[in-house]
Amino acid sequence: MTVSARALIDLVVDPGTYVSLDEPPTYGPVSDAYRADLARARERSGVDESVLTGDATVGGTPVTLIVGEFSFLAGSIGHAAAERITAAIEHATAAGRPLIASPSSGGTRMQEGTVAFVRMITVTAAVTEHRRAGLPYLVYLRHPTTGGVFASWGSLGHLTFAEPGALVGFLGPRVYEALYGAPFPEGVQTAENLARTGVLDAVIEPAVLRDTLQRVLAVTTPAAPAPAPPPPGHAAEPAAAGSAWQSVVESRRPDRPGVRDLLAVAADDVTLLSGTGQGDVDRTVVSALARFRGHPCVVFGQDRAGQTPEHTMGPGALREARRAMRLAEELRLPLVTVIDTLGASLSREAEERGLAPEIARCIADLVTLRTPTVSVLLGQGTGGGALALLPADRTVAAAHAWLAPLPPEGASAIVHRDTAHAAELAEAQGIRATDLRASGVVDTVVDEGTDGGTDERVDESTAAGTFLTRMGDAVARELAAITELDDDARAAARRRRFRHLGVRFAPDGA
Repeated sequence: MTVSARALIDLVVDPGTYVSLDEPPTYGPVSDAYRADLARARERSGVDESVLTGDATVGGTPVTLIVGEFSFLAGSIGHAAAERITAAIEHATAAGRPLIASPSSGGTRMQEGTVAFVRMITVTAAVTEHRRAGLPYLVYLRHPTTGGVFASWGSLGHLTFAEPGALVGFLGPRVYEALYGAPFPEGVQTAENLARTGVLDAVIEPAVLRDTLQRVLAVTTPAAPAPAPPPPGHAAEPAAAGSAWQSVVESRRPDRPGVRDLLAVAADDVTLLSGTGQGDVDRTVVSALARFRGHPCVVFGQDRAGQTPEHTMGPGALREARRAMRLAEELRLPLVTVIDTLGASLSREAEERGLAPEIARCIADLVTLRTPTVSVLLGQGTGGGALALLPADRTVAAAHAWLAPLPPEGASAIVHRDTAHAAELAEAQGIRATDLRASGVVDTVVDEGTDGGTDERVDESTAAGTFLTRMGDAVARELAAITELDDDARAAARRRRFRHLGVRFAPDGA
């Protein structure tokens, strides 16, 4: 059975900080039968309506909460409940507070009919204004959440979590069976299934929701002033970069650290996200909220652990990237993209679902994004899949990372009709991190602590940890530098960068 509204509030907020915002509910003319229903609901549930609202702190951060109570007329939303929800949202927006909503509802209150139904528009408009103000809106769906509630304020969270085993869906199973004469397909309307399919970010036990919210709030409501950048570290161009082909070989090592390792070693307050919220999910990528040396950001990266030559990033991965971009822009957080890809998917499904247009839209979105951006070239950078995440205010590269239109073997096949010239093409195309720095594509190259690709290595785990720490420091330094600029200065610098990106020619006669 789902946890009650008051029990959830007690689990989540700092003790003694909850202050109710609720006014006594008012109703228009109602039938005697409905009036009796309301009286029984109050007696049975111990609350005066299907939602409770209030202010509190979570980990010291002031928030406003809206929590549904299913035991009051199945958590249904009528005029009074909708008015209570809307007033709480408007209060949070005016006060500049994050909003935490936890519905548990069968949907619109049937006793009030269409008038109650259309009030979901009122609630949705208030949520939209809250998000437009750059304030976090976090949703925790409890069993059950269906109907107009799920199809309005239950589905508009910047992040959306759900309790284990919760029934979550648009049309309740009882209504479906009554309308269609058959049960709804089993296992579809579950929190776990919707998390797997990218509709929800994660399934979380109520007992750990507080910890999750604290991590999210630490990133989305950072304290001012911003933390100082880390001290200068070993992030300059390595003394021995090795050949371009050595970098390709190094980047393909199966034990090479990827984006998940970077988050584990170099970031704090990490909250992993999943999917687009619209039914797309791709296991070749990772989305997260995180902080690098205290600097909050949204992270989106290509996950080398989730890729194989037969399974590379598809259109869904790029739609996840665009969700991360929107999230960063709405929450006014920097965006960090991490490039480490074998290449975009080559398949009928990818073509039919719009792979190339999604690459184009990612590039266009990144070029025009209003928030600060840093791209990290962590490993392999093959083709359009890499290009889709490259545009940024600043770009950091690992010493053995590389970027190319095709893998060197593919370039060799085009130019020489064989793969034997792959190393030669890699050198000629200038794909190494140091070459990219010389051409202006990359701003900073981070030493990996290796010797340029030879086999003489010591203590791999220590070397990898040191490298990832250096990379985290480099990302933090770039975040500190670009977030110091005002929006106009940063936009002007970005226009100049993209106008001349990759073009650094010496003047005639030089």
